[in-house]
Amino acid sequence: MSTPFRLDGRTALVTGGASGIGEETCRALTGAGASVTIADIDRPRAEALSAELPGSTVLILDITNEAAVAQALGGIGQLDILVNCAGIGHVGGIEETELADFQRLFRVNVDGTFLVTKTLLPKLLASKGTVINIGSVAGLVAVKRRFAYCATKGAIVAMSRQLAIDYAGRLRVNCICPGTVDSPFVDGYLEKFHKHEKEKVRAELHARQPVGRMGRPDEVAHMALYLCSAEAEFVTGSVITIDGGWTAQ
Repeated sequence: MSTPFRLDGRTALVTGGASGIGEETCRALTGAGASVTIADIDRPRAEALSAELPGSTVLILDITNEAAVAQALGGIGQLDILVNCAGIGHVGGIEETELADFQRLFRVNVDGTFLVTKTLLPKLLASKGTVINIGSVAGLVAVKRRFAYCATKGAIVAMSRQLAIDYAGRLRVNCICPGTVDSPFVDGYLEKFHKHEKEKVRAELHARQPVGRMGRPDEVAHMALYLCSAEAEFVTGSVITIDGGWTAQ
């Protein structure tokens, strides 16, 4: 029997690939035999990761800059897999959210996903490839004081479903919606908003998943690996939660 979930001979690009879920996705895809491009704005971290991953390359990329995206991605050859993982967060209800905050989140989380996907679409169609968008449970259920973030992740869910229908049979598109994942993203949130009570708030973040802990980036990465593989060829237009039971409540 052949080993399942292999990606030998396939090429992948992961945005936000230098840390957190993106980093672990790069590791998982490389381990399955893919050649991975680590696309990120953090050159030192991306290059350090690339040094550990055979066959990988680094692409320094600001996904919010249309001209930069077109130039940087124009040099990409064959592409089988795109994982849109780059994203930022914001804490605040609507009254606490300035227009600039709202626009900044949409610029990164939504516009960036749109620009990268549209630019790479011809290559993905040529390979009959797959797109995985990293959404969030915040795109499916309400999360207190996450007005802008919920709005952007809801957009990612809708975009994923719409693309899957427009290109059914030519391109697979799926969306992974994690719960809270213990990652540099969470570390940055704690440092910015709860600097003097990090451990208290970290414990609360663990507790809001019914299983009693946050997820791990590698758990999300291995779900992405499955969705990239031939074993998932019947899976498209799906919005898959990995949230410790959060959305089952």
